[in-house]
Parts: sequence; structure tokens; C-alpha cells
Amino acid sequence: MTSIVDPHLVNPPPVAARGPRRQLTDLGPLAQLRAGRLGRRLPQLLLGLVLYGVSLGMMVRGAVGLAPWDVLHSGITRFVPITIGQTVVVMSFVVLLLWIPLREKPGLGTLANALVVGFSADATLALLGGAEVLAYRVGLMVGGVVLCGLASAMYIGAQLGRGPRDGLMTGLARRTGWSLRLVRTGLEVTVVALGFALGGVVGAGTVLYALGIGPLTQLMLPWFTVELDAEPSGGGAAG
Repeated sequence: MTSIVDPHLVNPPPVAARGPRRQLTDLGPLAQLRAGRLGRRLPQLLLGLVLYGVSLGMMVRGAVGLAPWDVLHSGITRFVPITIGQTVVVMSFVVLLLWIPLREKPGLGTLANALVVGFSADATLALLGGAEVLAYRVGLMVGGVVLCGLASAMYIGAQLGRGPRDGLMTGLARRTGWSLRLVRTGLEVTVVALGFALGGVVGAGTVLYALGIGPLTQLMLPWFTVELDAEPSGGGAAG
């Protein structure tokens, strides 16, 4: 899974040195935990990741196209006897291995993202039945995209580390000097092509997700960006 957000949301500009702020900051893993308000940020992170998994399950049951990375995940399940949620978990850790040469640093939210989303997706699929009625399937797809935008805003706004796939994007952009938009597009075209070749589910939902998730996340992010109490020491790049 990945959230397609404005580059400035993933790699924000510098912020004021002191005082409460509702802007995203680029913190290292320890600084993320030292930044305060964990009683708000941790539950928001976990709820956002659970809802992200629910949105994935909704789009799978809609069967009219998945998000780019989930096209790849669904393709892999055709050849490996594991669920799509388990595939999300496995691929998250595969992507994290790619962080090593890029020198990206994971945060608590990065590891939680790798685990929680896949398990939540499988739980949703176990509870949510499919249907042949097209209107129902389209409703699941549209609802899944909107819910994914909400979930993305929640876990990004908790400021506890970017997800594995977002970190791959920002790490590649930093190492290559290419723009985030170019790297993101290249990654997503690649995973869609691989997923499609493996028989993954590509359709209208894939296009709607690509066009809608960025604006939706950017719209909702101010609602969930948590003010950090103070500028923590020992910042550094976010994980």
C-alpha cells in the first residue's frame, strides 16, 4: 500500500524552532517519540492504519480496481498461497530492506504500518462479503478510496514515521535528485505493470485512487495533524 500525497506532505519544509505547531515535521525515530502528545498520536496512528486496511478490504471486495501497490499484491496472491493482507505485510518488509542502501530510518509508525494494515485488511475481508450488484461494488470502491484518504491523513498526521512505500519514494528521490512526483510516478507505473502481468486487479478503482487519494489526503490532513509540544532535540530525517 502507499499513500499518494503532495510531495510537501511527505518531505515538509523547515518549521519554526519552538512552540506548538500543526505543520508536519521531518523527525528521526527517537525525536518522533520525544515530541510529546503520545496519548493522542499513538491511538490516532493505530486507528488510521486499521482504517487503511479496511479501505483495502473494501476495494478488494468491490473488484473494480485496486490501488497501484495493491494491484501488485493481488497479483502475487495468484501464485503464492497467502492472503492479500499477508502479502501486504511481507512486501512491506521487502520494501524496508530497500531502505538500507537508501539510509532511510524507520519510525514506530513505519513498523506499525508494515504489520497493522495487512492484518486489518484480512479481517475486513473475512467480515465483508462480496456481491454481483455493480452499484454495491462501485460503492465499496468509492467508499474505500475516501476512507483511504481519511486513514492516510490520520496516520501521517500522527507524525510517527512514514510508511515503507512512502519512505522508498522519498529515499529514492533524495538519492537520485529526481523530483518526488517523478519517482512516485515511476514506482507506481512499475508496480501496476508488474501486478497486471501477474493477473492483479486493475480497473476504474485504480484510476480513481490515483487521481483522488492525493487531494483527499491533503484536504483532511489539517484535521488530524497533531501539534507537537516542542522542537525535540536529536531530530534528523524521518523514518
